[in-house]
Amino acid sequence: MKLANALSERADLQKRLAQIQIRLNNNAKVQEGQKPAEDPAALLKEMEAVCARLEALISGINLTNSRTLSDGTSLTALLAHRDMLKQRLSLMRSFLDNASATVDRYSRSEIVIKSTVPVAKLQKQVDDLSKELRELDEKIQELNWTTDLIE
Repeated sequence: MKLANALSERADLQKRLAQIQIRLNNNAKVQEGQKPAEDPAALLKEMEAVCARLEALISGINLTNSRTLSDGTSLTALLAHRDMLKQRLSLMRSFLDNASATVDRYSRSEIVIKSTVPVAKLQKQVDDLSKELRELDEKIQELNWTTDLIE
């Protein structure tokens, strides 16, 4: 199984667990003399099977990520770098939105509001970070599709 397939299955299993939780909650109580729409014992058994499969997948994914290298850097490190790039971009974009927002003045006597940073220069940094993120994400996707899952 390729790493990308394992990641896809993991996402499906996580969604399935969320659905099982809803179904369990919906069948946790019934009015006296009534039967639940679904057997809670069967749902709990299904939950245990999904959890066991998910645990095995997560373990394999984590092991594979830590042992897969690209130019001497583990996939785990690449993923952490990607997450931080996304965080930095989000913060920078929000900051630049505020820094570049214009404040309308209705008369010359109103206070002039100016940006505290060189917006154009910082926007160039955001563009460079965006390019780096895109290229890194492509590298990670390539590794996901070419790397076999360690089980």
